Amino acid sequence: MSDIKKIPVVQEAQRARSGEKYLTAQGFTAIRDGVKARDFPERPKVAGKPAWLRARSPSGAGFNAVRAIVREHRLATVCEEAKCPNIGECWNAGTGTIMLMGAVCTRACRFCAVDTGNPKGWLDPEEPRNVARSVALMKLRYVVLTSVNRDDLADGGAGHYAACIRAIKEDNAATAVEALTPDFQGNLADVQTVVDSGLDVFAQNIETVRRLTHPVRDPRAGYEQTLRVLEHAKRHRPKVLTKTSVMLGLGEREAEIEQTLDDVRAAGVDIVTLGQYLRPTINHLPIERFVAPAEFATYRQWALARGFLECVAGPLVRSSYRAEQALNRNNAGLDIATGTA
Repeated sequence: MSDIKKIPVVQEAQRARSGEKYLTAQGFTAIRDGVKARDFPERPKVAGKPAWLRARSPSGAGFNAVRAIVREHRLATVCEEAKCPNIGECWNAGTGTIMLMGAVCTRACRFCAVDTGNPKGWLDPEEPRNVARSVALMKLRYVVLTSVNRDDLADGGAGHYAACIRAIKEDNAATAVEALTPDFQGNLADVQTVVDSGLDVFAQNIETVRRLTHPVRDPRAGYEQTLRVLEHAKRHRPKVLTKTSVMLGLGEREAEIEQTLDDVRAAGVDIVTLGQYLRPTINHLPIERFVAPAEFATYRQWALARGFLECVAGPLVRSSYRAEQALNRNNAGLDIATGTA
């Protein structure tokens, strides 16, 4: 074990524990799961997980086939890096969510389990072609491209996003592409670079209500900044659908949920998803409450009444959950009573 500035750093091969620093294969350091150990003191815990939050264990032929392609092409998926509970269901359904620009984020949002560090400009030049080939191999009709934040890059990675989208469209003309992007530090020219690349859906997550934006999100993120990004994307290319996502269970009030829905709709957002925040490790923000499926059904009706094309809402919903079904106006096939597919 070596140390940097007197902080112990383990080699990646040793698989650092949650909250520890490790040395990546590219030679920079990162923190496993995004936040240092014991960043937050323990609070009284909410009651144990309710039955509606029990996700199926990932398995099945479709899941195994997608996982093999991900490994072969050295792709990072948000499904794995963010410990998504729906990985089995989505991969078996052939829905792909690929995380671009590596698995280390320059930000440290306190809800997120993606590793954090400074990649110092590193990018994989082969990624656009690898992503396009993988989409073809998986026979995806709808692919979501998301990414870590890359504040170390002059354009936040916008040019790389655009290159990946163009490569997919060149090889898979019939495949719909959704880009769930960083906020590019509010640089609207970078937003335009992505929106002009030929994508079908542009997404940027507002994550939580205005009052809870900090400390939930990294200080470089912002409620108003996300609204500006979404509004500009829609104004720049009105035919591109826009989308955002809100986590519930962090202490928000119902009036704040309504205000957030009003704000994102006023920004021209077409689709919104609502899901339960699940604490990825003990070092992350605690859960303040579990939102029942019936409450999600109510919030979905609130959104539809405001004119959203669709609101996909349920305890296990994540921003990319069954994204290909978002325009079916059926809550992506979820059972309203149970919140499960």
